[in-house]
Amino acid sequence: MMEAQTAPCIQSPPASHLKPWLGAQPSTVVTPGINVTLRCRAPQPAWRFALFKAGEIAPVLFRDVAVDLAEFFLEEVTQAQGGSYHCCYRRQGWGPGVWSPPSDAIELLVTEVLPPPSLDALPGPVVARGENVSLRCAGRVGGMSFALYRVGMAAPLQYRDSSQRWVDFPLAAAHAPGTYSCYYHTPSAPYVLSLRSEPLVVSWEGAPSSDYTLGNVVRLGLAGLVLVCLGSLVVFDCRSRSSAPGGLQS
Repeated sequence: MMEAQTAPCIQSPPASHLKPWLGAQPSTVVTPGINVTLRCRAPQPAWRFALFKAGEIAPVLFRDVAVDLAEFFLEEVTQAQGGSYHCCYRRQGWGPGVWSPPSDAIELLVTEVLPPPSLDALPGPVVARGENVSLRCAGRVGGMSFALYRVGMAAPLQYRDSSQRWVDFPLAAAHAPGTYSCYYHTPSAPYVLSLRSEPLVVSWEGAPSSDYTLGNVVRLGLAGLVLVCLGSLVVFDCRSRSSAPGGLQS
């Protein structure tokens, strides 16, 4: 007679029952319509596995296996299937309703595009001459690939993978001044890309900003134009006087 499928991970298990590990393939971040496999691995061969989603009382799926790994298949996922998941296992011989502690939760994100990251300069966007600086690109999800761009260059300036939600791009002081942006994406296909960060301007300490310099150029240009116009009016007035009857005589 099959045991009733009561909700696992409720009763307190013995301390000797170690928690399982839960992972996702191809990624914890996917686009809608992708098939996702959630793999629950126990530290020892188990008899039954259960997959839970946060906000739901009953298990999402069960798997009865005689090994240490169970795979839960989510076909053509929708955004509604995104959320926090964890799994539990139990072995034969354990008392009724006794399960392992829950695995660490993983967050499944089903989206067409990731939100833009932030881009900050460390220790700051104004760099003393000869001082190195790092640009920190911080996203919303860990385990992503990050790319740093510089205005005027088509290819990424630097490219890095990170298990954290952020990554630091070091810049040598001699090449630091410029305007930068970054983005991040899933490390494997099918790729999910983020929007670009807001641009960040890095400048040398004591150097005028590009806006200030451009303003000076515009103001000087206008002043020169005014002088040219005044000079033209003076010449025109003098010629008018000399050509008029009874004009200026030498």
